[in-house]
Amino acid sequence: MPASPSTARAINDRLALRLLQQDGPLTATQLKTLTGLSRPTVADLVERLQDAGLVRVVGESGADRRGPNARLYGIVADRAHLAALDVRTDSVAVAVADLLGVTLAEATLPIGSDTGTGPAVERAVAMLERTARSAGPAPLHSVGIGAPGLIDPLSGELRPTAGLPGWHRALVKELQRRLSATVLVENETNLAAVAEHRIGAAQDRDTFVLLWLGHGIGAAVMLDGKLRRGASGGAGEIGFLPVPGTSGVPSSVNCDGGFHSLVGSAAVCELAKEHGIGARPPSPDAAQEQDPAAAFAVRAALRDGGAAGEAFLAALSDRLALGAASVVSVLDPGCLVLAGEVGRAGGDALAARVEERLARMSPLRTEVRAGTLGGGAVMRGALFAAREAAQDALFAPGAGSADAVAHGRL
Repeated sequence: MPASPSTARAINDRLALRLLQQDGPLTATQLKTLTGLSRPTVADLVERLQDAGLVRVVGESGADRRGPNARLYGIVADRAHLAALDVRTDSVAVAVADLLGVTLAEATLPIGSDTGTGPAVERAVAMLERTARSAGPAPLHSVGIGAPGLIDPLSGELRPTAGLPGWHRALVKELQRRLSATVLVENETNLAAVAEHRIGAAQDRDTFVLLWLGHGIGAAVMLDGKLRRGASGGAGEIGFLPVPGTSGVPSSVNCDGGFHSLVGSAAVCELAKEHGIGARPPSPDAAQEQDPAAAFAVRAALRDGGAAGEAFLAALSDRLALGAASVVSVLDPGCLVLAGEVGRAGGDALAARVEERLARMSPLRTEVRAGTLGGGAVMRGALFAAREAAQDALFAPGAGSADAVAHGRL
């Protein structure tokens, strides 16, 4: 059925706002070209979005300064703020950004293993509130949280997981209870994949698998541009993957004996020690880093070279290829991204070694790339999640109307 005039306007407004957010600022002529709409229709929607307080003139473009087509229109980015939290085993990092994703304020809070659930949650919430205030007076619209563990695909809640601090789940629930903002939680590895897909190593790939190499091991599956989470939200829990070379097999509650035992941070550091490669302890101010010790060992081996360094990198690449071969044989993604601090530390050199070994083990051609965002990928992915939640509210039919603005709705 043909769309009603109001529905057509909402669709056009949504399209223009997305283009302005992704590619802006833009002139009316550029909007006309990108949307395929007529000049009068573009003029109407620009006026409508300006009246709603969603778009404003931010400058001029080109040598010809005459006429409205020379005006540059941009999103009103300070209309509301977004927040992202990167929840680790022993820390929480937060960033607050505007609607274009520009970071305005950030902070990190170390949380010791002896800290109780209540105090940990209160400190984390207080840090978020302080950071939001320091970013400016605009209200928080959406909060994206990246955390280790499983996310229930039906409720969207962080599930209790053995081996992870209880304050993780309590923090998510408290933020959802206390904040008027939309609060979203997603597995940290999935968010890293979103970030690498948008602005990192996989920008030209809609199908790939990201391997997170840090304190723990995880994978994110991106097929046809969409994350695949599995029936229970556990797609990518490859730390439990049974592989050769371990002392046993994993259990339903413990990944010891699985792939984690070969390439988790402790295993990488032990492997480095066996080859005479030093792995420095994490620095006191590096709580936001996933695993600086294992990453340092990889960098040291690449930097110093020599027979010991090459032997260590060869052994690590062999181990990584074991798990990667299982993933490739099931999904045939065509591309693997080695992410996290270890993946970034290894860079193209480690990726090339894993690709070469994988080619020997599998007939399925697979390119292996190094992630480019390191540990910051989780935070960037969480900001993307918060931004998309804000977009959905902004672009909903009627959200950009003068009435919606008058009543304080985004």
